[in-house]
Amino acid sequence: QVQLVESGGGLVQAGGSLRLSCEASGRTFINSAMGWFRQAPGKDREFVAIINWIGANLIYADSVKGRFTISRNNPKNTMYLQMNSLKPEDTAVYYCARKSDRAAYYTRDETDFDSWGQGTQVTVSS
Repeated sequence: QVQLVESGGGLVQAGGSLRLSCEASGRTFINSAMGWFRQAPGKDREFVAIINWIGANLIYADSVKGRFTISRNNPKNTMYLQMNSLKPEDTAVYYCARKSDRAAYYTRDETDFDSWGQGTQVTVSS
């Protein structure tokens, strides 16, 4: 089991940047693919990005491609989401999650993720 804690959220103007962090505890982080999801008010949680255990096979939702970058630092047990050119529609609670070992590396399905953080709020003002 891995425990996940997100940080780095906040209020930013449109066009600005934020970097989210996801700190993991437990021995499974280094061997696990990890992902970011987000949930806006009144909407379902949606996939944002996924990264495999060595920091390759990066996959992004179309809505964030070219603006967001997912990365990880295994010695620090931390994953990141660099968010640039933020838009008001990026406003959401952002969650990090660990992909289940049984799921395909390219999955975007939240049911394929078995550990979740508590979330961090990102608000983008227009």
